[in-house]
Amino acid sequence: MRRTIAGQRTGICILAALCALGAMPALWAQGPRPQDPALIARREATEKELESVAIIERKVMVPMRDGKRMQADIYRPKDESKKYPIIFSRTPYNFNYWDVALGAPRDMTTALEAVKRGYAYVEMNERGRYFSEGDYEILGAPLTDAEDALDWLGNLPWSADKVGLIGCSSTAEWQLAVAARGDKALATFIPESFGAGVGRVAPYYEQGNWFRGGAVQMLFGSWLYDYGFQNDPKAMFPKDATQQELVQEAKSFDLDPHPPTADWSKAFWHLPEKDMLAAVGAGPGIYASVTKGSTGGNMIARTPNDPAWYKGGLWNDSMRINIPGLWMMTWYDISVGPNLAAYNYVRKTASPEIANQQYAVIAPVLHCSYKRASEHTIVGERDMGDARLDYDALTYGWFDYFLKGEQNGILEKTPKVRYYTMGSNKWQSSETWPPAGAKPVTYYLSSGGRANTLYGDGALIEAKPPRDSPDKFVYDPMNPVPTYGGGFCCMGAGMKPGALDQRGMEARGDILVYSTEPLKEGMEVSGPIDVTLYVSSDAKDTDFTVKLIDVLPDGTAYNLDENIQRVRYREGYDKPPVWMEKGKVYKVTLQPMQTSNYFAAGHRLRIEVSSSDFPRFDRNLNTGGNNYDETTGVVAHNEVHHSAEYPSSVTLSVVSK
Repeated sequence: MRRTIAGQRTGICILAALCALGAMPALWAQGPRPQDPALIARREATEKELESVAIIERKVMVPMRDGKRMQADIYRPKDESKKYPIIFSRTPYNFNYWDVALGAPRDMTTALEAVKRGYAYVEMNERGRYFSEGDYEILGAPLTDAEDALDWLGNLPWSADKVGLIGCSSTAEWQLAVAARGDKALATFIPESFGAGVGRVAPYYEQGNWFRGGAVQMLFGSWLYDYGFQNDPKAMFPKDATQQELVQEAKSFDLDPHPPTADWSKAFWHLPEKDMLAAVGAGPGIYASVTKGSTGGNMIARTPNDPAWYKGGLWNDSMRINIPGLWMMTWYDISVGPNLAAYNYVRKTASPEIANQQYAVIAPVLHCSYKRASEHTIVGERDMGDARLDYDALTYGWFDYFLKGEQNGILEKTPKVRYYTMGSNKWQSSETWPPAGAKPVTYYLSSGGRANTLYGDGALIEAKPPRDSPDKFVYDPMNPVPTYGGGFCCMGAGMKPGALDQRGMEARGDILVYSTEPLKEGMEVSGPIDVTLYVSSDAKDTDFTVKLIDVLPDGTAYNLDENIQRVRYREGYDKPPVWMEKGKVYKVTLQPMQTSNYFAAGHRLRIEVSSSDFPRFDRNLNTGGNNYDETTGVVAHNEVHHSAEYPSSVTLSVVSK
């Protein structure tokens, strides 16, 4: 999702995650691009300049401990009298320097900039991807491969034995677990939009964004279809092909075949869920089958605490990270909550010196879209103002300090946490997250029993309602509430993330709407948002969803964050499922949401409650069964209770200025 080192220039999804590392993934659904003479000329000029300043080694096959070889491209300054620190990017995406469709080099600006600044720049494909050998598994075997790669980099004759990691999304996710291994060459890391690398960090059990509240995040269906399966064009070449032969073949062989475009607006609806990818023509893979060498295939059948999640490359809170880190996050990413929890956990558990060298940036943009910010940064439909930040200065200043030892004052002049507050549309600074001075403020859900739709009587009030007038709605898994905006990526052209006006959705009778009165004074909410619901159902199991919304004086309702809880996991993800009984009321505490938003005077704060947000999250079929292997659901009649006995509530982190 980027083209410069800090970068994030294109895109809103994991598919774009590599641009900043010079590895733009193929946009399979778009087909061949038209020839653009001006673009070709720029690409050729960049490549020519790179050749003038760099020693270039492409298709270097790096041996791993099991004998498999990983493909790497190396760019380093021509002055061989010096040793150089290394900026390292490891990725499942295509970074081949030659764009076959365009008949010209790819944009090599990142490699050129790194070399001109005195760095070696190295890209490497994960195993089973492009020219790298072995079997590909998403986060399946990055630990030993990454250790072997770091050892190899540190021992190169021109290496200064100082390596820094950078990358966004799938180019960042492997970094956390490897950072916990303590390799001597690894000096620092800059993970960007890294949520799918976070396995478990209390109170979250997302297992690499596979789950949210125990429900499956369906974005991996489309991502795995496009990028998650074995890619092995080298099988077409002689096994003893030389490096030069591989480079030449890569200029003529299309490394990015174009599979049939799946219509995800229909594909996500397929039941049983385990056959979704097979139904759109995908081959075997770890989504729903065990592959050769698997550390735990059949991912769709796993539970949140399945032992297989702990055998691969996911980082979890039993693993101590003790190297400096610059953590990049966004408000409309897949999992800003777990990302912030991971950042805070490392600050708490690292040695005092290293804990003091953990810095964070939280931008008001989509997944890996940092550098797409402009003077009027539009995220979905909402104008976030001028959200630009000089990411190149920040990241190269960081690398200069930790890889070159330059005393440039980067730590002193950079706040520990730099976060953007939407609504007031400004960057702010804090030494902690949440910001110092943030205080919990609680509102209670209330109604006369008719909170359904925008036009109901749902309210958020400051005191517990004295009597229970439960709000009732029907959740039919065959007619779920459709996803409209939010923090996600990679779900097809028909799915638009970000902040969208929710009023059209709030006309549905299966959405409960609770709002404050117009605020008399402005209120900054920066930090966690905790929601507790008291619920009942006639189904054995069901879900409850929540959205946090900023309502403008004209009624425009912009979503800030969303959440879901599968009720069978209400007592914990490491415990057996527990079922509901008709007529009983259960307390359900959702995992914290996160935001920074200024609710101006005259605005209202709102939450929506329902039981689906599809296909952002998979549908609960309400049977109490496996869900992933079922084709028929049951209709659930769900209720939300609110009273002194059942104090359903939302607790905000409010910052006083």
